[in-house]
Amino acid sequence: MSGPLQGIRVLDMSIMLTGPYAAALLADQGADVIKVERPDIGDLARWIGARVGGMTSLFLVCNRGKRSVAVDAHHHEGAAIIREVAASADVVIQNFRPGVMDKLNLGYDAIRAINPDVVCASLSGFGPVGPYRERGALDPIIQAYTGFATNQSDGPGAPPAFLHQATVDKVTALFACQAITAALFARDRGAGGQHLTLSMVDAGASFLWADAAGNEMLLDSDGSFPSTITAGFDPMCFADGWGAVAVVNDEQFVNLCRSLGVDGYDDPRLATTAARVANMGLLNDIMDLCHAAAANITMAEANDRFSAARLPFAMVTPPAALHEDPHAKAMGLFEEYHHPVAGRVRMPRHPTQFGSTPATLTRDAPTLGQHTEEVLNELGLADNLDALRRDTVIH
Repeated sequence: MSGPLQGIRVLDMSIMLTGPYAAALLADQGADVIKVERPDIGDLARWIGARVGGMTSLFLVCNRGKRSVAVDAHHHEGAAIIREVAASADVVIQNFRPGVMDKLNLGYDAIRAINPDVVCASLSGFGPVGPYRERGALDPIIQAYTGFATNQSDGPGAPPAFLHQATVDKVTALFACQAITAALFARDRGAGGQHLTLSMVDAGASFLWADAAGNEMLLDSDGSFPSTITAGFDPMCFADGWGAVAVVNDEQFVNLCRSLGVDGYDDPRLATTAARVANMGLLNDIMDLCHAAAANITMAEANDRFSAARLPFAMVTPPAALHEDPHAKAMGLFEEYHHPVAGRVRMPRHPTQFGSTPATLTRDAPTLGQHTEEVLNELGLADNLDALRRDTVIH
């Protein structure tokens, strides 16, 4: 492994998407990630969504680069084994409801007692305090609570709508990654280990408030502008498909109109950004003409015109076709390889390109308990493997 986290060991006790995805990104960056799973069923992500040979795409993406150890944390011998792994870990990640790990004697206090320098990341839906702390928190639940469902609706009185993906789960994973590496940096500067608590509510609200809760943030606002800065954005329909075009300055507005042969852009009431904001009705009329003109040209023609006009644009590209796009090919966006269980796999590369410590997709997602014996051997705990298997403590 050559990534920036080479030499860092992570104990991943999380399930589904949030914690596992965070740990997978750390594995890409060189960390040795040991994933602890239940011996009988494993991570529930093994059973959800598209699958080949029993390996789901969800599990494959969120658990690449890890070693799987199947240990029953509810058995006292199993919990003792997990504590041994934790004693050698730099980072521990778990995403169960508050209090669950404490009952198993695997919470932060128990781990800190044997490993004072550990960074523990406890991820949960509603956080460790408050009346909702015990609630289950699948992604749509947090989308509903933090405003995503309202933000996606078509306006006042319209029904709420949900993003067709586990957005808050993934956002929380990204926040967790940043927090974990920040805590490791602080530890190297003498701060010692620490406990990180991150709720999906915190992550979701922080993410949404950046650009989609303007009136809720500015308490003295008169509400004359939408809370979401992208409100009213519509795709552009061409003769043979769809695209997205966004103009944010005076030059781009003029160039869009010219590229589509639409007049009226030189009206003084549309000359500047401030003028266009003050004359939204007139601006909307011009944009309607642009959309109408776009319907008469093909995507190829639009590509040539918009490229020449130096407009920010892209054609709507489905996931099934993205890997064939010349830009995606040029940047090496996807990696293709053969997984021993799932067969042919195409997966996006690690998103950050490190100049001197490259991150890579290092290992296949493991089968359940694939590395149990290997890891226990490393810890000097392999003397009674047969007895542990017989008692279903390990798999």
